[in-house]
Amino acid sequence: MNKFFFVLGHTYVTKLKAKAFIITTVITCLLLIGLANIHRMIEFFVNDKQTKVAVIDRAGLFYESLAKQLDGSDVSPTKITDMENEAKQAVKEGKWDGLLVLSADADGLPKAVYYANTIADSRVPDELERALNQLKMALSAAKLGLTDKQLSKLYEPAPFAKVALEKQAKTEKELNEARTLVYILLFAMYMFVLMYGGMIATEVATEKSSRVMEILVSSVPPVQQLFGKIIGVALVSLTQFAVFFAVAFTALRTSGQEVWRFLGLNHLPASMFVYAIIFFLLGYLLYAVLFAVLGSLVSRVEDVQPAITPVMMLVVAAFMIAIFGLNIPDSSFIAAASFVPFFTPMLMFLRIGLVPVPAWEVALSLVLLVATIVLLAYAGAKVYRGGVLMYGRMNILKDMKRAVQLTKK
Repeated sequence: MNKFFFVLGHTYVTKLKAKAFIITTVITCLLLIGLANIHRMIEFFVNDKQTKVAVIDRAGLFYESLAKQLDGSDVSPTKITDMENEAKQAVKEGKWDGLLVLSADADGLPKAVYYANTIADSRVPDELERALNQLKMALSAAKLGLTDKQLSKLYEPAPFAKVALEKQAKTEKELNEARTLVYILLFAMYMFVLMYGGMIATEVATEKSSRVMEILVSSVPPVQQLFGKIIGVALVSLTQFAVFFAVAFTALRTSGQEVWRFLGLNHLPASMFVYAIIFFLLGYLLYAVLFAVLGSLVSRVEDVQPAITPVMMLVVAAFMIAIFGLNIPDSSFIAAASFVPFFTPMLMFLRIGLVPVPAWEVALSLVLLVATIVLLAYAGAKVYRGGVLMYGRMNILKDMKRAVQLTKK
């Protein structure tokens, strides 16, 4: 076991001290601090800045009412008597931020055309359109003889409640909270596996290309070496994730946010977080073994990416199916796919989070997942020991066969 901890510690410390790791961690922490305070930065740049809009009221009926609708908004309307072409030229020269031309339709109700140098910023036209629609509704109600109370009743949405008949089914509020945690885990697992799985494969390929591996294999059993690297990189990634979480948590707290309420996780049961940790770690181990084995089959670091592409496609497929399943977690397709070990970490957790799942299904999926990890670790150790001693042109299937044959010698 001392050799195992030596490989684990060496991998962990080496990666932790790497410049790329430090730079990536610092940059990501700065981005997290910026995102947590994005509302303050937006307010700093846009606060108290009103958009000046010139208004030409051809009908002479709508400006005053429209100005009342816009009172308190970021749009400051000003009625002008200029000709339309002169007003457009004033907009081009920067005197006005925009021009609104009001007129009446066949029913005497308002219609408008908005002119600006660019309409890429949709906030101003959207605000003007909202105010104009409210004005149109008020005028239409007046023509029909409706009171304000009758008008508000007319546009009041119909009560619509959702009630689950199953006793263990979640309420709509619980589902929304669970979806947040499920999505966070899915995205974290997706990024975690892709980022750090590739790191494992690159680590093995780098040592192999420098011929250090020949010395290591002769002194450290392949299983210990394989899992020493996998767990070492896992600890590096967990360290980085812990730093990210601490920075994000602190940044949200200092920005005045109640973190768990901000994330919508304040009412979730503790079992959800336990399942999240279990499936997260098992999913990482499953894919990490594959990445390490494939990394041992290449002779050059440049060949790592093509070698691990099939595993990366599996991760992407699992993630895409899980995102699809967020809206239909009880479908038979999602249920069947959740028992496929390569999809289980994401899909079974998705089902547990959103719909009632029988205990035997959860247990069966975990047994299949653990059995697959053990089987891959056993087969992978054989391929790993022979693979790290092979050099030359890469051919995955042939190389695996040759690696196993070398292990038997």
